[in-house]
This record gives sequence, structure tokens and C-alpha cells, in this order.
Amino acid sequence: MSLKIVVLAKQVPDTRNVGKDAMNADGTINRAALPAIFNPEDLNALEQALRLKEAHPGSTVTILTMGPGRAAEIIREGLYRGADNGYLLTDRAFAGADTLATSYALATAIKKIGDYDLVVCGRQAIDGDTAQVGPQVAEKLGLTQITYTEEVLKVDEEARRITVKRHIDGGVETVEGPLPIVLTVNGSAAPCRPRNAKLVMKYKRAMGAQEKAVITKEGAELPYADQYEAKPYLNIVEWSVADVDGDTKQCGLSGSPTKVKKIENIIFQAKESKTLTGSDQDVEDLIVELLANHTIG
Repeated sequence: MSLKIVVLAKQVPDTRNVGKDAMNADGTINRAALPAIFNPEDLNALEQALRLKEAHPGSTVTILTMGPGRAAEIIREGLYRGADNGYLLTDRAFAGADTLATSYALATAIKKIGDYDLVVCGRQAIDGDTAQVGPQVAEKLGLTQITYTEEVLKVDEEARRITVKRHIDGGVETVEGPLPIVLTVNGSAAPCRPRNAKLVMKYKRAMGAQEKAVITKEGAELPYADQYEAKPYLNIVEWSVADVDGDTKQCGLSGSPTKVKKIENIIFQAKESKTLTGSDQDVEDLIVELLANHTIG
């Protein structure tokens, strides 16, 4: 049984490298000061999709992401690892979306893709940590969902059911669900495989229309322009709100009831410190102090 799998992925600022310039004066994120990366848990989701592709010959993996033109890098990263194609939702009308507007846009794009068996995404993105988009997409598509996925155990071809191991508080459980279905994958699931050198060479010049426009903005010639006609797979498909038959009132800021007032960078500083040596007396005094304030014991 071949499967048609859609992987939802997001380009996020690398919050693991937050510095003093990470925020603007108004408390919003200064995205220009942080490198953009593939959301880590979406990589875990991609790995589950690629494993299913290997287990079921003829299956395809499609990357779907939303963002500005530069977000096409996420699709290239997916192609480098074994995905087959990708779609970039990019339109000014999508800007400023909260989870509700984001899930609406993604759901409309999935409906346009049409033929799918699984929608897979990371549990949450590191720039928001809400874990809401995956479940909201499932709700908007009217699909069953399995959250906290650790591993896809099997797909029953005849019954069109999937068996998944999920990690929950206090243990692990095995659940089944009907296809099509939405899975959200934990960061503790198998890490994504590295780039494949042959695929990097094949797709390294893959671009969307907006990236090409930036290169040719001031009359510059697009390098390797002839290859984009000879090799259609190098043209990353971009969709606007109109392309997916979306309602602009439900997209971007106009479709986002959640407003972020500000983001604060909190730095913890010790109010007092104590230097200890390795002597028996210092160690004994420390243990007595920790016992007295119930830090231990």
C-alpha cells in the first residue's frame, strides 16, 4: 500500500541562541538577529514520514510550510532528506497569524492538495510552544488525531488503520486510528536522518518565485535560469490566499484573536554566592545547610 503523506513544517528563529539583540524595543522578537532553522520537532515528524515511505514503496512525502519567500529553505531541507515535493504558503495576508489563523491556512492548503492519507507535524514549535496547530488542523479537516507520537508501528493496508506508540505522562500507550489521520510527533521520537549528498546536489538550486525575484530585483540575471525550465522539480510551488481559496478574514492578523503584548528576556542572577573548597569541613557545612533549608532530605 502506497501512502500520500503531508508533513507540516515551520521555519522558526533559533531560540537556543538568544542574545541581547534578540528582542526589539517594543518587546517583539527581532527575527533578523536570530538564525532561521527547521523547527526541531517537525524534523522528528519528517523522519516518521520518511520511514513510512521506505516501508511502503510508492509512497510520497510532501512538505507544506507557511512563511515569507525565504521559508522555501525548509522545503529544500526536506527534499535533501528524502521528501518528494513541497508547497510554500506565502502571502502578505498570512502575516501575523496566531495558531488559529495558521491552522486555517494550512487546512485550506491540505484540502487543495486533496489526496492524502496522513498529515504529520511536530508537537509544537520552539517559538511559541503552544502545541495547538496540529490538533486545530485535524479539527478543521474533520480528521481523527493522535498526539504525542513516538513511533508509527504499522499501517494495516486492508483495514486502512494505523497503529502508533505515543508517550504520555506516566508511561507509553499503543493506539489505533483510521486513515486519513493527523499525527503530532514528540521531540523524543527518532531524530531525523541527515541530508543525503545526492539529493543535495539534485535540489540545491530549487527555488520559489519570491527567491528568484529577490535575485533578479535590480536587473541581475538568474543563475542557471535554463535549468528551471528543463527541470520542473527545481521550481518550488508557492500558493497565495487566493490559490487555496482562503478567506482573508480568517488569515493573518485579521483572523487571529490572540495578540502577543510583549516578550520579555528574563535573566536570572544570583543575589548572593558562596565559594567552597573541596575540604571535608566545607562539604560538611554545605550538607548541613542544604538539610536545614530542606533542599535535600
